[in-house]
Amino acid sequence: MLSELLTVIYIIASVSFIIGLKMLSSPAKARNGNLIAAAGMTIAILGTIFLYKDEYGQSLHNYGWIFGGIITGAIAGTLAAKKVKMTAMPEMVSLFNGMGGACAMLIAVVEFNHISEVFYKPGWSEVPWKINGAIIGHLLTMYAGAFIGSVSFAGSIIAWGKLNGKIKDFSFKGQHIFNIVLLFVIIGLVIFLSFGLNPFNYELFYLIPLLSLAYGVLFVFPIGGADMPVVISLLNSFTGVAAACGGFLYNNKVMLTGGILVGAAGTLLTMLMCKAMNRSLKNVLIGNFGGGNAVAAQSKAGGSYKEISISDAAVAMAYAKKIMIVPGYGLAVAQAQHACHELENMLEEKGVEVQYAIHPVAGRMPGHMNVLLAEADVSYDKLLEMEHANNEFKTTDVVLILGANDVVNPAAKTDASSPIYGMPVLEVEDAKMVIVNKRSMKPGYAGIENALFFKPKTSMLFGDAKNVLQQLVAEVKAL
Repeated sequence: MLSELLTVIYIIASVSFIIGLKMLSSPAKARNGNLIAAAGMTIAILGTIFLYKDEYGQSLHNYGWIFGGIITGAIAGTLAAKKVKMTAMPEMVSLFNGMGGACAMLIAVVEFNHISEVFYKPGWSEVPWKINGAIIGHLLTMYAGAFIGSVSFAGSIIAWGKLNGKIKDFSFKGQHIFNIVLLFVIIGLVIFLSFGLNPFNYELFYLIPLLSLAYGVLFVFPIGGADMPVVISLLNSFTGVAAACGGFLYNNKVMLTGGILVGAAGTLLTMLMCKAMNRSLKNVLIGNFGGGNAVAAQSKAGGSYKEISISDAAVAMAYAKKIMIVPGYGLAVAQAQHACHELENMLEEKGVEVQYAIHPVAGRMPGHMNVLLAEADVSYDKLLEMEHANNEFKTTDVVLILGANDVVNPAAKTDASSPIYGMPVLEVEDAKMVIVNKRSMKPGYAGIENALFFKPKTSMLFGDAKNVLQQLVAEVKAL
């Protein structure tokens, strides 16, 4: 009876994951979708704790440890989520994703320890251990969980450090070759232990997570900052696959479903991010795009730029018919989304049409700008995707760029020597006037100079985005 009830709970939880994921595709429904999926996970966890019985009829025990871990994690996660700034959201996502990978890796290690206990029994060290097809499948699942989970954990931690500036891009001559060799060593070890595991070599298993941790670090280290959205998506899919391995090991349907959904969603998102950048995943992983000063030195746009005052910018915007705002990481750094929404409202009161152009890789993770503007109650209908926005620029009077850089760089279309050549960008130069708000003329996250800043239509408005927007609001209000 209890097993049937647990099965029903797992079905309900699995359905809630699917519904929640579907709702996440719409900004208007994303919050409720997240709550529905969380509710499904909650009942799945509680159902497992109180209703699960193994093949020997034994229930879970050590409730103190179980609920101690749940409570500790819930408190830590809640406090972190409430205190995190929108600028730090990408690294938090990367950190949490890494924790999921670590859990999958530990599950594989613990389950292998259960199998290896047989080798400690008297007599087993004197005879070969017989391996059949079922055992090989079980071992492969454990090895995959240990490998993928370790790579996801180590890679996510490095990505977290790179996103918050504590870890710099690092590479050495021949690193890609070294990484490939290390990967084949791990795969070879997995194959060998799958068919040749015995009481004399079983401890070699622990090399799999150790080497995989090293591979995860070396795998992410050389990848440039401009590719972080792709890397986060890819590591997220790794964690999902590793979690699915845990579902196989425990024959847990809801864990398997959740892992498959995360893995599939992460993989699709990775493909979409690559498409948005017009680059292959292979090129992302070995291209070292945006990875330091060497790239910056290759793309010097040069030329002279002109500045615009707050009052002149306010006049140009107040008397325009149509304005497009392009949010970027600088907007997030300044926590200026609310001031931006206030300027939008002020301009609309004067009869100006205001919309937002959203590049799919703007910010530090997929959807970063959408989340940022949603926090300020900007209407979802005003957020235009890149293709739609590019069609609108031709009829736009003023484009206001707030901290965006690489995603508006025309070199992606005109300069074949640029490392971002071929990457789809927002074609802001088609508008009648472009105002760029930046703190300075320093290159963007990809490490290259922006040719847009030196075009005749472009005017630079230097300063912190929040302060600049607040001054613009005051000036527009006074007109």
